[in-house]
Amino acid sequence: MSRECRTPARVEPVRIEQRTKTGKAEAMELREAFNLALQSLWANKLRTILTLIGVVMGVASVIMVITLVNGANRYVSTKLSGYGADVFTVSRMSSVIFTADEYFKFQKRKIIRIEDYYAIRDGCSDCSEVGALLSKSTNVVANGHSSNNTQVRGYTWTMLSLHNINIALGRGFTQADEDHGTHNVIVGYDIVDNLLGDGDPLGKEIRVDGIPYTIIGVGERQGKTLGQSQDNWVAVPITTYQQTYGYNDSAEVYARSTGGANAMERAEDEVRVLMRSRRHDAPGTPDDFEVETNDTFLDIWKQISSLFATIVLGLASIALVVGGVVIMNIMLVSVTERTREIGVRKALGARQRDVLLQFLIESATMATTGGAIGVMCGIIVGKLITIFIGFPTSVPLWAIFLGLFLAGSVGVFFGVYPASKAAKLDPVVALRAEM
Repeated sequence: MSRECRTPARVEPVRIEQRTKTGKAEAMELREAFNLALQSLWANKLRTILTLIGVVMGVASVIMVITLVNGANRYVSTKLSGYGADVFTVSRMSSVIFTADEYFKFQKRKIIRIEDYYAIRDGCSDCSEVGALLSKSTNVVANGHSSNNTQVRGYTWTMLSLHNINIALGRGFTQADEDHGTHNVIVGYDIVDNLLGDGDPLGKEIRVDGIPYTIIGVGERQGKTLGQSQDNWVAVPITTYQQTYGYNDSAEVYARSTGGANAMERAEDEVRVLMRSRRHDAPGTPDDFEVETNDTFLDIWKQISSLFATIVLGLASIALVVGGVVIMNIMLVSVTERTREIGVRKALGARQRDVLLQFLIESATMATTGGAIGVMCGIIVGKLITIFIGFPTSVPLWAIFLGLFLAGSVGVFFGVYPASKAAKLDPVVALRAEM
């Protein structure tokens, strides 16, 4: 019994030492295989570069799409949150229309008139602020210069704050401007920069559709959204707008809730009741108008951006597959060229797993290198698009790791067959093939 008890104590240190030696040996083998793979790739630099083109293009496309979509999502989210989570809109048509059937359905609806705005303003107790907006595209002329596709907006005096526009110079509209239909105008900075030139723009005259207006204010710069300037606009009192362009355009009503608990839902429900009663919607029938919040806009945008990203990423995956096929083809050629080397290694005691590991590491290293180059190219192209077009970009850290992971996975997947073929070569046959 005493011998049996002492035996494990004598054997255990030996086992630990054996495991330690085995671990060190495996680490050395892995490092040696990695060094051999790098030497092989460096010895055939041109072939390696040409092989990597497909992987570089595929990974660069993936990174660029993720960068652009992520940047646009963050930008749109920031812009929408700027309007305030307590603001909602009432309009005739949805902000985004996906099909022709939806468009024709919305066109059959009654327009939202300025009287509907008055009813909401006076009847919504859970609304702290209500405004209305009318708009169209037109031409603006000043100092012999003209602008195209400028948005002329008809504002109630409350719309500047609801539309998240701060006044950089001058003042905004007052109730008197709206009541008397004055020919005062507030302009965006594109009008100042492109038409008015240097000097104080306040008090200067511009012509909108041939009608003279006096500038009383300039809105803060809004920058660009998806490459389109947000500063190419002029705003006039809504009553002046209707006197000029008629009373048959559908208005868009903005409302801000009082901000208490569940105030947003109560305000929306209150507005729905007011609108349905004014438009004589039968009980149980859908609304023939749209009530939308910032979350509605953001959800619609995310649906569009995710669809765009899915399509483009699907196309980018084709480039990755092509790059993987090229890697497999080149690795098969490499196996054929190095048949004698494989035979010598196996004759000197290399196992199948050693040869398999060497070629797998070689293909994975090649693909991962291409992935790293593709990541850099994707980021650079995204930044160039931001600089020259103004499209927002944002590079998430996970996208970089995703690109490297995809490249490495392609290299391993398409390198398995050539590596397996090399590992299974008979050393005698391999040595005789070069003789």
